[in-house]
Amino acid sequence: MTFPLHLTYAGHATVLIGMDGVRLLADPVLLDSIGPLRRQMSAPNPAEWALDAVLISHAHQDHLHLPSLRLLGPEVHLIAPRGAGGLLQRQGFHHVEELRVGETAAVGDLWITATPAAHSNSRLPFGPTVECLGYVIGGSRQVYFAGDTDLFPEMIAIGRDLDVALLPVWGWGPRLGSGHMDPLRAAQSLTLLRPRVTIPIHWGTFCPVGTGWMEFLCRPPHAFAEYAAELAPQVEICILEPGQSCYPITAHPFSRPGEREPRRPAWMHLGRRAWQALKFYTAG
Repeated sequence: MTFPLHLTYAGHATVLIGMDGVRLLADPVLLDSIGPLRRQMSAPNPAEWALDAVLISHAHQDHLHLPSLRLLGPEVHLIAPRGAGGLLQRQGFHHVEELRVGETAAVGDLWITATPAAHSNSRLPFGPTVECLGYVIGGSRQVYFAGDTDLFPEMIAIGRDLDVALLPVWGWGPRLGSGHMDPLRAAQSLTLLRPRVTIPIHWGTFCPVGTGWMEFLCRPPHAFAEYAAELAPQVEICILEPGQSCYPITAHPFSRPGEREPRRPAWMHLGRRAWQALKFYTAG
């Protein structure tokens, strides 16, 4: 059976997105540690992925992770916020495409549109200050990768005909700083985004040494699912452990019976569409 959309949660905010013959990797962190933070399971093997492009949401060390990017090679196609290109090019990456909010890049048959994010835009200690982004990936399906963000009202403009939302629900420590969504705020965002399916990300992967036993490592996605059941019961919640995959299946979109309409990036989409019910298959 051929699946039009294949998603793998590789841990933290790293997600492998396969759609329409194109493979994208979002915010790759592929090693066992980030400074004092330690990975709590085996790191993914990027040699198993034939990537067409990498999406970088912002310049923080746990999202724009230079040692992980080096594993992908200097010719990897990087799509990053405007202002991050200089840092990446100085590190030897030759194919960097910068976007601002509302701008779109094409990779194969997919459109990747930059969306706003409410998050700190500095790279400590001495890195550049660049815009924080999310991305809507549009093809035969529409996927919103939020990156790292707090709740913000403009999400209602992003939430036009989303099939899947990849939403952060925590971080890497027992406390959550500003510019992040906790399980409740992530569930509240569903009332604006209105996706058919949501996969919680940014949890359960990294933590400071000695804290791996604490509840914050595994509780957030389940708390999110409980809040979502109350606030947005029409949204299907699919919790993936790091390393697991899911295959959402939808019917092809039609603007009216008998007429097929080409897909557009969600950021640009204005019409209504009729859809059949979503089904889920999980693997891994």
